[in-house]
Amino acid sequence: MSELMSHGSEVTSVFQLIGTLENDITKSIAWALCKCPVFMKKIIAEVLNIDINPEMVRIGYQEFEKDKGITDLEITDDESFFIIVEAKRGWILPYAEQLTLYSERKAIVQSGAKQKAIVSMSECSKEYAKSYLPFHEVNGIPVLHLSWARIYDLANESRVGSSIAQRNLLKELMEYLGGIMTMQSKDSNWVYVVSVGTGHPDNCELTWIDFVEKRGRYFHPIGGGRKGWPKTPPNYIGFRYYGQLQSIHHIEDYIVTRNLHEEFEEMPDVECDMDHFVYKLGPAIKPAHIVKTGKLYPTGRVWAMLDTLLTSDTISEARDISYARE
Repeated sequence: MSELMSHGSEVTSVFQLIGTLENDITKSIAWALCKCPVFMKKIIAEVLNIDINPEMVRIGYQEFEKDKGITDLEITDDESFFIIVEAKRGWILPYAEQLTLYSERKAIVQSGAKQKAIVSMSECSKEYAKSYLPFHEVNGIPVLHLSWARIYDLANESRVGSSIAQRNLLKELMEYLGGIMTMQSKDSNWVYVVSVGTGHPDNCELTWIDFVEKRGRYFHPIGGGRKGWPKTPPNYIGFRYYGQLQSIHHIEDYIVTRNLHEEFEEMPDVECDMDHFVYKLGPAIKPAHIVKTGKLYPTGRVWAMLDTLLTSDTISEARDISYARE
């Protein structure tokens, strides 16, 4: 079979051709719901615990109402249920203002549907959303959450009882969601190099170096609140201390949390003022020669390509060579 490439990556699902932005994800979900009635029934049952007739369902994509914004999806049968969907890419939840506006839209307020809900869809786990959604009810309408992982599972379950064409479509949706469920760019050879100090976090006996060397873990705030930290997990992370590059690790897995005690018993049991990525590190890749820090600020964090870090004399040189390639 021929190979289809897009922007250097192999295309394994037709949904990848639509794209991976939030609007693209919404369109993909809407298409699968429309074409796969078993999937539709399972999604609605997951949200509202009711049995519906898919043939009676109407799906609205990006419905506009003046002063009330644009919804990602509106799903209803005009009788038993009315759902507004807000889809996000990554570990993001809707803001309170956004949910409030949706709850005031004429379409859902004036609907005679017996059950109504506003549903958040994103990579956030159900447990995380339960803790950090702005509220769980707004203007009498429940606010619920579905993770991409759960939607993936429901798509897989829906293949039983579906036609061959529907099973194929659901398989492609699963491949598509599988790529969305991690924000890492898996084909990237860029390394995020951070400075690790000999000190330790407040009220914690483990040093920053201990987290890397003894626990095989590392954490940092999610970008946006603090300049310089990434907003999405890198594929590789490098650690420099004692004046040189010590190791590079593939990030095998990660979670998002505001309470680091849940991952490290040595950390105080308090809630941070912002979300943190907590990485599980793969085996250490050690440079064959000493790679000094070079011309970097003591706490500076930089990006460099993997091969340049293993062949350059300094981290700053690797950074400069990497950007010159770009």
